Amino acid sequence: QVQLVQSGGGSVQVGGSLRLSCKASIYSDRNFCLAWFRQPPGKEREGVASIESDGRTVYADFVEGRFTISQDNARNNVYLQMNSLQPEDNGVYYCAAGWMVGNLGCNEYDYWGQGAQVTVSS
Repeated sequence: QVQLVQSGGGSVQVGGSLRLSCKASIYSDRNFCLAWFRQPPGKEREGVASIESDGRTVYADFVEGRFTISQDNARNNVYLQMNSLQPEDNGVYYCAAGWMVGNLGCNEYDYWGQGAQVTVSS
């Protein structure tokens, strides 16, 4: 019913940019959120950004205007453009999908991509 397949990631120097992509195959009439999470080395997984059915976006504070989440019109693909990357952005990045609760966004994410390593070096 839901399948998420990621591409992108890799290594970049401090200040560089990367773009993550996630192909979302979601066969449902329900409204859903698409999101990006990351897990820094030795730390818990944390939310990065999310985008809802109506296009509303939410970002973690640490993004500070550096990242942009977007989706294509059919919501078949979700992207994370990351600029001004810093060493603290190192980690495995996951795309995720969850079902919206009315118009209140998503409380949890039940579906996950396979993850992609992002390495920022100085």
